[in-house]
Amino acid sequence: MAENEWLSKDFYKVLGVSKDASEADITKAYRKLARKYHPDLNKTKEAEEKFKDISEAYDVLNNKETRQKYDAIRQFGMGGARFAGGSGSGGFDASGFSDVFGSMFGGGNGGNIRFSTSGGGPTNLNDIFSMFGGAAGAGGRGGFGQQGGNPYGQYAQYESAPEPENGEDRNSKIKLTFRQAVKGATVSLSVDGKKFKTHIPAGVKDGQKIRLAGKGKPGRNGGKAGDLYLNVNVETDPKFTMSGHDLVVDLPVTVGEAVAGAKVEMKDIDGEPVTFKVPAGSSSGTEVHVSGKGVKNGNAFGDLIGRVQIHVPAKPGLGLKHAAKEFDKASGDFAAELAEQR
Repeated sequence: MAENEWLSKDFYKVLGVSKDASEADITKAYRKLARKYHPDLNKTKEAEEKFKDISEAYDVLNNKETRQKYDAIRQFGMGGARFAGGSGSGGFDASGFSDVFGSMFGGGNGGNIRFSTSGGGPTNLNDIFSMFGGAAGAGGRGGFGQQGGNPYGQYAQYESAPEPENGEDRNSKIKLTFRQAVKGATVSLSVDGKKFKTHIPAGVKDGQKIRLAGKGKPGRNGGKAGDLYLNVNVETDPKFTMSGHDLVVDLPVTVGEAVAGAKVEMKDIDGEPVTFKVPAGSSSGTEVHVSGKGVKNGNAFGDLIGRVQIHVPAKPGLGLKHAAKEFDKASGDFAAELAEQR
């Protein structure tokens, strides 16, 4: 941006800081606004224009030399300097800028600088800018370090503010008991020596990934932090498994309970007694549901499913063997139908 446009730009107001703000205050204000208006985070046209304005303001105010020059030019343009009276030899008294312009012109006495309003001296703001080596004056030539050139050409270009960069994601592992996976759990974690707690939702599965937003590596230049991904390992349970939001358990029954039907009691995942109503004529593999005893799903719960498993004594006596044969005879064609299915 050319210096002759600085008079119409109040960079302090753009960043929302006072004119005596420190470099740290300016950087803090810029980062806060950049996070709010960066085009990657805010897709509106207004945000894009706003981001350009705050970047432009930061470019000037974040550099000590350009900020000093900006303040001097703004003071001149807003009436901070005095024009001495008199005819013919009247001039602009720059004594108010002795420190600023003195340092600009290589340590000379700024109080002796006169901007003439008559004769051959510079008579408008563009001519004054050309003395600084800015792009506004046609007579300005020669860059910094050139013989006979203006040493202030170095201020015609500025380094752009660094772009915000998001932090990288992290990966970690967490091991849960089966009951923790079913019920959900609050666990303690540590990242870069900082401990925090997070809630693991009910029904998490083995091998599942849980995303913790903002718990990854920190961003740079105002960018947001990365995420932390937890790879879940769930221990197996000797009795229970999960199927969606249902809990499944083998339900052992006798031949008599399977044939006649029965109320069979066993313990759920919390160790509390629960009753399964086994219908008459159940075979192994028949599923019997108990509502609301499964995994929490929002405001509802899945079911506890008992899979009927018919068990018989490992060493039946003669009487039991005889009774079993009589049972098969009483079953009519059932035994023959099973034989055909084999």
